[in-house]
Amino acid sequence: MTRMVRAAALTNYFDVAEQVGLNPVTLLSDAGLNRTILANPDNKIPASAAVTLLEESARIASCPTFGLRMAETRQISDFGAVGLLVTHQPTLREMLLALMNYRHLLNEALTLQMSDVGKHVVIRQEIVTDPPMYSRQATELALGVLARAGSALLGSHWKPERVLFLHEAPEDLQLHRRLFRCKLEFGSEFNGFVCNSADLDYPCSAANPALARYAEQLLQTLPKATDKTIEEEVHEAIYLLLPMGRATVEQVAQSLAVNVRTLQRQLEERGVTFSDLINTVRRELAVRYIESGQHSLGHVAELLGYSTQTSFTRWFKNEFGVAPTQWERS
Repeated sequence: MTRMVRAAALTNYFDVAEQVGLNPVTLLSDAGLNRTILANPDNKIPASAAVTLLEESARIASCPTFGLRMAETRQISDFGAVGLLVTHQPTLREMLLALMNYRHLLNEALTLQMSDVGKHVVIRQEIVTDPPMYSRQATELALGVLARAGSALLGSHWKPERVLFLHEAPEDLQLHRRLFRCKLEFGSEFNGFVCNSADLDYPCSAANPALARYAEQLLQTLPKATDKTIEEEVHEAIYLLLPMGRATVEQVAQSLAVNVRTLQRQLEERGVTFSDLINTVRRELAVRYIESGQHSLGHVAELLGYSTQTSFTRWFKNEFGVAPTQWERS
């Protein structure tokens, strides 16, 4: 499945590219894009092309904060019709739920999960592309946009306790500190935020129930989300849960609001098993982590659920025919 994203996801790209001395037209062409298709924010482009464009721009410009620079001036209005709906939700929790329900209209590669953990809410985010690829810039862009939206709705009451990144920290954290205004954790188990639960239920003063209903009616007239197969749903859930050590069949079933027996039966009807999908995601993430150059092999082993690097190396060699150290060198 080719995952698509609104052209609005690249809002501010030209400005940031020129600021760091790039020729945006050439880079767009290399990614299979052009100014014309980006001129209409509602046009859909392949998510993989957008991710490639951001990563190449950051690499060529030696600018590890390229995606975050794009996020810094984003507005909720950049969400289009979805922006009207989220602006008028009564709380930030409701805003996030609305965003999750209609994310297919914004970015089909973006997966979001919100879960209560004691007095905290954990918001996990992942960029899932086909084919899988390293997406540091797209990840920071999405996290930055979410932080901007929270601040726009709640003002000083948007105060996450932590923002977490799977990748390692850049040398200069000035922009991260300015945009997120909370504790930064790099090399973490997942990408996302940890917030106080009470903060997410603080009322949004700008909420207007009548406008929220109007926006909902408007969105109902737009294309529905493409029905995902059970494999795709489980695949996305594993992407979010595996780096945290929680990708068990019980946890995945809970995240999809089904019981374990039902999940296993649905997978059997499609001719796949849960362990098959775990292995598929492990393969995709192993390549992604190693090629990024951001993690030691020991950390990669940990993120993929192996207690020792030796076990991970044995699995990797069985899957790819070479040891991970050889893969990394090549």
